[in-house]
Amino acid sequence: EDGADVSVSERTLPTGCIQLVFHRGKRLLLVGKKESQPQAFICGQCLNFSDVMSAGKIEMITVVFQPYAARAIFQLPLKFFYGELIAVDAIADLELSILSRKVIEADDHETCIRLIELFLIHRIYRFEGYEYNLKRISAVLHQINEQAKTNISELSETACLSSKQFNRVFLDYVGATPKEFLRIVRMQRALFKVQQNPSISFAQLAYECGFSDQSHMIKEFKLFSGYTPTEYLSLCAPYSDYFSE
Repeated sequence: EDGADVSVSERTLPTGCIQLVFHRGKRLLLVGKKESQPQAFICGQCLNFSDVMSAGKIEMITVVFQPYAARAIFQLPLKFFYGELIAVDAIADLELSILSRKVIEADDHETCIRLIELFLIHRIYRFEGYEYNLKRISAVLHQINEQAKTNISELSETACLSSKQFNRVFLDYVGATPKEFLRIVRMQRALFKVQQNPSISFAQLAYECGFSDQSHMIKEFKLFSGYTPTEYLSLCAPYSDYFSE
């Protein structure tokens, strides 16, 4: 929530997690596109930063899914949300559309949270027949989180799938290719390392996060945030949405 009348802008970075967002107040403006976010929408995986601006009183409720979890909730392969903010009413999911209307019209946050939780639990029970792939992807993500220098060949072995099958299943369940997702996690790991140890050198940071070298890290930082590491740290306090509790 933010009741300030003064417009506030913020740069958002790829987090590695798909989100379900409900605007109960004024919608945020997408600066690059010069249009407002939908009233309720699903935010897919992406590799680029985005600038948003408030335009009045903000009241948002956001569900942030574990990278493997959104596939259990939505009835489409997550690859269809890649790089997109898709309005809930645009995906032909009647139950989700009804939920969004109830959340936006509810009197208080407690009611909103209860409605969302009931919806999510109902969808999880319905998904049980697909658990074999969910367990594969969960094991893969655990390996990605624990081993900064893992590669796609090792991950496909962990999933017990051929390289081609692994890429297809991962894209459907996570919403990005394994290569793209590893890049997002490297960036998030770098933010988390600096968050924990602000004095770490860039050379050490690149090594610990699995970048090939320091110049590679700087190039990726520029892609994901629009800034070099030095520029970013001079403007923003480092924080990892992916690795922070």
